[in-house]
Amino acid sequence: MYNSVFNNVLGLKQVLRLAFVVLVLSAFGLTSANASPVDTFEFSDEVTESRFHVLSKELRCPKCQNQNLADSNSKIAVDLRKNLYNLLQEGKSDQEIIDFMVYRYGDFVLYRPPLKEQTYILWFGPIVILFSFFLGVVFVLRKRSKLKANELDLSAEEQTNLNDILNKK
Repeated sequence: MYNSVFNNVLGLKQVLRLAFVVLVLSAFGLTSANASPVDTFEFSDEVTESRFHVLSKELRCPKCQNQNLADSNSKIAVDLRKNLYNLLQEGKSDQEIIDFMVYRYGDFVLYRPPLKEQTYILWFGPIVILFSFFLGVVFVLRKRSKLKANELDLSAEEQTNLNDILNKK
């Protein structure tokens, strides 16, 4: 009896070890799949190359939720990096490139969108949500304390019954 239980437990340990090894190996495989994209752009000077890297990190991929152009593997990010490279080769300034991207893809392409009527929700939305949550918590706590206070108020008859029960000890 005990031998079969011991063998089952030993087999369970081996299965768990195997599952752990598979999990670790798959995690290593996933990290290599999410590696940054490799572009083979050739620049005429280091200043233009550094501008490319700075701009590709400042501009957000329109498809991805929170990745910049430098880190995204999406097709649109690849196209935008090519556009960025071509605009730099044409001699456009950083502001002209940013204006072009905003004109084409909207303020979403910027990590720091300007404060204007269309972006109020981006700037003030989190504050409003946090304040609303805080007010909700305060409201619930006050309501709960009022309910507890009402539970403690006993009628005269209930108080007499309670005293009788407590005095019977």
